[in-house]
Amino acid sequence: MSPSDFLCLTPVMIIAGAPILMMLTIAFTRNYKVIYGFSLTAFSIAFLSLFFILPAIPCRISTLFIFDQYSILFSGIIILASLLITLLSYDYLLYQESEKEEYFIILFIASLGSLLLVAASNFVTLFLGLEMLSISLYVLIAYRRSRDHSIEAGVKYLILASVSSAFLLFGMGLIYLDTGSLEFDKIVPALSSADHSATLLFTGFGMMMVGIGFKLALVPFHMWTPDVYQGAPVPVTTYIATVSKGAVMALLLRFFFAIRGFQNPGFILIITILAILSMFVGNLLALRQQNIKRILAYSSIANMGYLLVTLLIGNETGIHAAIFYIVSYIITSLGAFGVITLLSDRQNDADKLENYKGLFWKRPWVAIVFTLSLLSLAGIPLTTGFIAKFYIVFTGINSGLWLLVISLIINSVIGLYYYLRVITALFSPANEEKLPPVSLAGHLVLGIVAVGIVWLGVNPEGFLSLIAHFSVL
Repeated sequence: MSPSDFLCLTPVMIIAGAPILMMLTIAFTRNYKVIYGFSLTAFSIAFLSLFFILPAIPCRISTLFIFDQYSILFSGIIILASLLITLLSYDYLLYQESEKEEYFIILFIASLGSLLLVAASNFVTLFLGLEMLSISLYVLIAYRRSRDHSIEAGVKYLILASVSSAFLLFGMGLIYLDTGSLEFDKIVPALSSADHSATLLFTGFGMMMVGIGFKLALVPFHMWTPDVYQGAPVPVTTYIATVSKGAVMALLLRFFFAIRGFQNPGFILIITILAILSMFVGNLLALRQQNIKRILAYSSIANMGYLLVTLLIGNETGIHAAIFYIVSYIITSLGAFGVITLLSDRQNDADKLENYKGLFWKRPWVAIVFTLSLLSLAGIPLTTGFIAKFYIVFTGINSGLWLLVISLIINSVIGLYYYLRVITALFSPANEEKLPPVSLAGHLVLGIVAVGIVWLGVNPEGFLSLIAHFSVL
């Protein structure tokens, strides 16, 4: 390895080294505030290190990693989102009855797996990053084990994720058997040779989609989503909805474009079916939910269906639309789940619809940010969600994907019902339920989210230019 290789690995090494130092600190003494402060510092340094490695990219390390503009952009998104989730976690875990410091250690390991995913150029690093992320989530989901649904949610995710990983690994094996390569870039030349088996290759890709479909909660691999979202601690649910799905979608974009999947009729059919099913099932099942976490869980299923449309556009505008939508969804989800986190107390999460009745009259600032987040998820103008959906519709029409575009528009209308139902509760007469105070860190996160939603919804040109520069695959 050359010095430039080590330089490009700097943010990964910082994220990997932080939990080791935290474990050594905990071995001598437990101090929740020290570990929390160290976590914020490590994430901040890792983010700043991205600017120092820009002159060294693109950089390919062996056949395992590729550090280019695309991976740097998503690494920055992952680290920033993890930093904000760390800020939200402090008050939530402060009065937890069991050990709290290990939570941040596992959060770093999950973030390390996410960073490996966005820089993966090989099936080995793909599987390594995905399993590092998944195994960390097993623990984080069941972290508050004294609560009724936490262990149940953790066991469900453990079993289903293990099965999906088996499908993913078997699919990789079939592709390797047929093409003789584990590298994304070398699969396409292998396809052009006369000695490959289309059946074997197509079966391998199909099994891989089962594993990736589970991680993204695509229908029909979505069964775990509402139960895990409801049972997991709210900051962990936030992490699953933002960092985890963002990293897996970034990987899928790179892989799908590397193998030119948008040119294969079989892949087009599979992606179209998964997208339409995810849109309709996610939105229709959300209509009758009374639990905010479950509403947002089904909403996330539909949103992943919207994102799949970008895979079939097959050009740079499709990549730009996908990145903008991922960033918009992460910002919006941080706002929605951030409000739930800040309003949760020691005993229960504030995840029932009645918890939010009259919130505007008690916590007007919190209610405004929650309203902005829900309006953005619904795709209402002047929010980033509207620009993101409009971008996908516009690029989809230019690529002739009329069926997917019409499905997206119809489902956006369906989604308005359950988003507006929650917003109506926010401005209804207040009940007598007392709410916990919101910390300074909580106000900071909500402020960042509100600015992001409005700024990207009103003036997206600057960020779109940044995406155009950093989205070269």
